[in-house]
Amino acid sequence: MTDQNNSGSCCGSCGTGTTSGVQDVGVTTVYKVSGMTCGHCEGAVSKEISALDGVTAVSAVAKTGEVTVTSATPLDEQAVRAAVDEAGYELIGKD
Repeated sequence: MTDQNNSGSCCGSCGTGTTSGVQDVGVTTVYKVSGMTCGHCEGAVSKEISALDGVTAVSAVAKTGEVTVTSATPLDEQAVRAAVDEAGYELIGKD
């Protein structure tokens, strides 16, 4: 068995992927981000947010502008805003 966090889960029941509902233990927050238009944008935002202390999973979807973040404890919104800004996008707020 591999221990990966990839978005290609076959059914969502094994805890991998980005399905909502069953996630690793922690806090899941959905943010709205403007300016993402493609997979490169998703990757840039995910990379910056993933670097924040306590973040265990990030899933960014350019089409909806939603970024789902799972963390060990609630994140400081200013830290998330700074990470999104560093990636070159704008945090609109929580969804």
